[in-house]
Amino acid sequence: MPQLGRWLVVAGVILILLGAAFIFAKPLHLGSLPGDVTFGGKGWQVSLLLGTSLLLSILFTLALNLLFRRR
Repeated sequence: MPQLGRWLVVAGVILILLGAAFIFAKPLHLGSLPGDVTFGGKGWQVSLLLGTSLLLSILFTLALNLLFRRR
């Protein structure tokens, strides 16, 4: 049962960090980085967030490596 409690705390921290990322995404210009492509027409729009995806992938990889390296 203590293992379940630890996982719930980790899940809560992840949700808090995800919520903070959504709050601070606009001031950090996520979604308008170099490599992000947006195109559209009348009534539609497509965004390919390649630069943002690459940045987030690097950050999550570093965070998970730091988290699991301590074990």
